Amino acid sequence: MIRDIVVIDEEKCDGCGLCVPACHEGAIRIVDGKARLVADNLCDGLGACLGHCPQGAIRVERRAAAAFDELAAAAHLASGTPEDKAIRAGGRVGLAVAASPASSPSAPGAVGSHAGGCPSQRFARLGAPGRRQRTTDVASHDGPEPAGRSELAQWPVQLRLLPPRAPVFQDADLLLTADCVPFALADFHRMLRGHALAIACPKLDDTSSYVPKLTEIIASNDLRSITVVHMEVPCCTGILMMALEARASSGVDVPIEDVTVSIRGEILNRQGV
Repeated sequence: MIRDIVVIDEEKCDGCGLCVPACHEGAIRIVDGKARLVADNLCDGLGACLGHCPQGAIRVERRAAAAFDELAAAAHLASGTPEDKAIRAGGRVGLAVAASPASSPSAPGAVGSHAGGCPSQRFARLGAPGRRQRTTDVASHDGPEPAGRSELAQWPVQLRLLPPRAPVFQDADLLLTADCVPFALADFHRMLRGHALAIACPKLDDTSSYVPKLTEIIASNDLRSITVVHMEVPCCTGILMMALEARASSGVDVPIEDVTVSIRGEILNRQGV
């Protein structure tokens, strides 16, 4: 398949190893003094390692590669050598650094700690879609507001960061929404209830990878439905076009509902497409 995948320039790489703990899948290893990709199917292509290379030796390119395999990545992490595990826990190449209880991903209280990677790119399931999550009270100039309830079932939410085969997508109703919608639609979390979520901006994002990613999400996960929510402004309808193109490319006739929201937060139109 054609997808995003990490490429390492061996000429630029100095073997510092800073990229190794940044890869949560363990797809990068130092071999003969150079960082190397262990296997294509261990790399999710999200590029969490990009900002950790002081030499600029890592980039993401789109090419033919085996699909990312979450199960293979988990097995690879579990079978890593003690040195690999020490490096991923925050050690440096060549140093016998043991993982402390606080740095171990399985240690109590370790949720939210990320050894070197960006937390925005680490997938987490927050609960089954439909399970209501309590948020803290929000204070305003008029005094405290009643506690709201979040319906968010996973993290991250940006389409660019979501693994196409994330478990939250399996047999799910997908809410695909433009970035501005939650700010305009006061009742957004009621619409989100019971759905997996992906958000994107068809105007400002680099959308070149979105149709292939949506195609893979549709083809791989037995989605029950897709609800596309966008603003009334013309540039925002691009997100619907991407969903329709992805459905056609996938060969799966998943139902798609198109919802248009006004800049005043009203639902102007709701129809199957």
